[in-house]
Amino acid sequence: MIEKYKKENANDVVFNLEYNSEREHLIIPEYGRHLQKLIEQASSIEDDVERNKAAKYIIQVMGSLNPHLRDVPDFQHKLWDQLFIMSDFKLAADSPYPIPSREVLQLKPDVLKYPQNYPKYRYYGNNIKYMIDVANKWEEGEMKSALVKVIANHMKKSYLSWNKDTVKDDVIFEHLYELSDGKLNLLQSSEELLNTTDLLRTNKRVSNKIGPAGQPKIQSNKNNKIGKPKPFQKK
Repeated sequence: MIEKYKKENANDVVFNLEYNSEREHLIIPEYGRHLQKLIEQASSIEDDVERNKAAKYIIQVMGSLNPHLRDVPDFQHKLWDQLFIMSDFKLAADSPYPIPSREVLQLKPDVLKYPQNYPKYRYYGNNIKYMIDVANKWEEGEMKSALVKVIANHMKKSYLSWNKDTVKDDVIFEHLYELSDGKLNLLQSSEELLNTTDLLRTNKRVSNKIGPAGQPKIQSNKNNKIGKPKPFQKK
């Protein structure tokens, strides 16, 4: 009986099963294990001409996954880079693009320095502190007084968005004096900030505008004319 038509023993088949946990790690899983094995076979070819042919064939197979980008130069560059990466930089082929190196891929980007501010009164936000710092640099005059009053009113508005009850102007003036390092002093002044009721009404109006998108609006039927439906008339 021919060898290829012999019935295999079930125990031998189960014993020779290959599990994913026993296989090598997929470097780029989106291409699958068959393509990675194909790259390994191409890397083991000794003839330079045949190896280059195999590399170009593999590039065509990789490009077939995205046929609309297969002929784009930037995409071709990406495919060749991925080919060398999947071969663990063992494939020696003539690439039309610079061959990447392992050292470049292992470089870690510099850590971004985010501005970390921990204000004492977080409900005012960082913008209020920036405005106070700007006001400290201005010369005394009407413009600075107007800016300080705007800052104080905005502080009161921000405070009311956190505390819905009420707040006295003296509390805002104390916080302003503290945040400005004693340079903006309204503790002994006769300035009066906006009314709490008006500020709460403004906060409510703003919160209503920032509602979920696509929410249907309920229209009243006051202006709709209520009457009997017109009978259907044939033309």
